[in-house]
Amino acid sequence: MPHIYILDDDKELVKLLIEFLREYKFQINAFYTPSSLFDALKSNKPDMLLLDIMLPEMDGFQVLRKLRETSDLPVIMLTAKGEVSDKVVGLELGADDYLPKPFEPRELLARIQSILRRVHHTNSMVDILEFESLTIDKLKEEVLLDGEKISLSTSEFEALLLFANNSNEVLDREFLVENLRGITWQTYDRSVDVLVSRLRNKLGETPNQTRFLKTIHGVGYKFIAIQKNN
Repeated sequence: MPHIYILDDDKELVKLLIEFLREYKFQINAFYTPSSLFDALKSNKPDMLLLDIMLPEMDGFQVLRKLRETSDLPVIMLTAKGEVSDKVVGLELGADDYLPKPFEPRELLARIQSILRRVHHTNSMVDILEFESLTIDKLKEEVLLDGEKISLSTSEFEALLLFANNSNEVLDREFLVENLRGITWQTYDRSVDVLVSRLRNKLGETPNQTRFLKTIHGVGYKFIAIQKNN
């Protein structure tokens, strides 16, 4: 489930965006001041930021400039200022797209999906994923745990890769069923849970020690390892 942050002090617009985007299975967090956004970014990394220009404390250009000092987070700028000069400044500062208000929500959705597809494609080109204590080689389909190779079945490797590519995101059972390639599952049975249980055993986890896969009760699972090359 893609995770999007919104920074905009127009609470009515934010409310409408949240309602619209949640219909398309996006996880949304809204912020009304730059300081609250940067506080949240200290502990979480969303998939995208929708950024207004006219803001309290500092404007959107200043927010973007500060963000780009440490992050390549995809950003779409939303603004009532439609001048070409503003668009050029935003893009030069590192915005991925620029949408003047008022806009059609479906156009915003299309732009979000386009950027996320591009980012996902770029990320998928990385052959090796490195986390603390865990290395995943996509090409060799090889996994190292604490420097030692572990043996995974095809379904276990596919599940681990799916979790790793969606690090720090809660994946529900429906998402897992839809995205585990070449495997037939039933969302109402325990097949996914059994697979995750096997994978956890291979990763050296116990009921009292969660290193990589955290159970989100009633929802699904979350891969919590910290990626080294983020």
